[in-house]
Amino acid sequence: MVKIYTKVGDHGKTKQVTGKMVPKYDLQISALGSLDELESWIGYVISILSPKAQELAPKLKRLQRNLYELQADITVKRHHNITADTTKQLEDEIDDISTKFPRIKAFILPGGNQSGAALQYARSLARKAERQVIELNDKEQEISADSLSYLNRLSDYLFMLARYANFLDGYDEELSKLS
Repeated sequence: MVKIYTKVGDHGKTKQVTGKMVPKYDLQISALGSLDELESWIGYVISILSPKAQELAPKLKRLQRNLYELQADITVKRHHNITADTTKQLEDEIDDISTKFPRIKAFILPGGNQSGAALQYARSLARKAERQVIELNDKEQEISADSLSYLNRLSDYLFMLARYANFLDGYDEELSKLS
């Protein structure tokens, strides 16, 4: 069995897949960490989905797998599993979900019932991860346009899932501005 610890201490460094030792605050490590945080949070969201929002679980598990592939795309040179088709699938689902509940006509407060609020937080984690991956792209490592598009669309998708979860649970969204 492989042990999870090495007993040598890391002195604030970690090893990239290439074998290179880099600081734990390295841009690639930070971007991967943000994607891992999002993937883990989505696992939490799945665990707390309300009975009425359980239909979202397979979609969220697919997102977790896509995030795992995205991390591999960033880490391994010849790994390119996030494609334009992956983003198109999100866009098609956004279009489908948006027909199931009323459109909003103003900004809403993030929140709602537990499932919707947790998905709104996932949306904000997706934006954070997107910012870090873009910084990595701009400063150190070219990231594929497909991966960047996917990350951009992902937060839109999570926003729609949050709204849909709140709709399924009968929660009326609150406007961000009082009339």
